[in-house]
Amino acid sequence: MAFVIDATLEIEAPAELVWQVITDFPRYGEWNHFLSACQSTLKPGEPIDLMVRLSEGAPRRQREWVVSHTPGREFSYSMKPAPLGALHSRRFHQVTPLSPTRSRYQSHFELAGWLQPLVRALLGSRLERGFAGMTAGIKARAEGLRSRG
Repeated sequence: MAFVIDATLEIEAPAELVWQVITDFPRYGEWNHFLSACQSTLKPGEPIDLMVRLSEGAPRRQREWVVSHTPGREFSYSMKPAPLGALHSRRFHQVTPLSPTRSRYQSHFELAGWLQPLVRALLGSRLERGFAGMTAGIKARAEGLRSRG
């Protein structure tokens, strides 16, 4: 059974603005305490380089691979699977317009493989806090930019 973290939020900002927030990788450090930096072309098959902060210490570099990208709507990425099915992951972001001024943001993280229970025991609560903080940060950033705007 996979370890899954899902979140869905309605945001008082246009979908285009929410998309801008989640793809403005150079500014992640201004609002995102979980992924303090990110770099990617978002082209499927190419890398996405992340600086992940799982604790109060320095962030850790992590390279994953873009799986899908529909501009303005969604992108997903995955870790390189560990040998023998030990561990694999999938992460996606999706933005859906609800009206000209409102949108829905969906976040999904899934970790599976026979090592998943160990990783969940060691890092599960940190991952849950990190993804929750990132999701709240996306909402706050988009609504803040909209109000300035």
